[in-house]
Amino acid sequence: MPVEVKKRERETTQSLLRRFSKRVQQSGVLIRARRGRFYVPELTKRQKKLGALRRQKMQKEREKLYKLGKLPPEKKFRR
Repeated sequence: MPVEVKKRERETTQSLLRRFSKRVQQSGVLIRARRGRFYVPELTKRQKKLGALRRQKMQKEREKLYKLGKLPPEKKFRR
């Protein structure tokens, strides 16, 4: 639902803007927009499966290149 504010008689632009901002905050439009800002939809079964297969394929490829000496050994990160 759009927020609508009309300028009153002899009202300054600043007070109109202040009134508009207050209406927007009270309507909850900003809260809903911020909540959906970083929403990432859940992956489908097919997407999960394809991702797992791709990771396995890349891991095998890295191991193969490492054994051939074309890749330096991977560093283990300690925390």
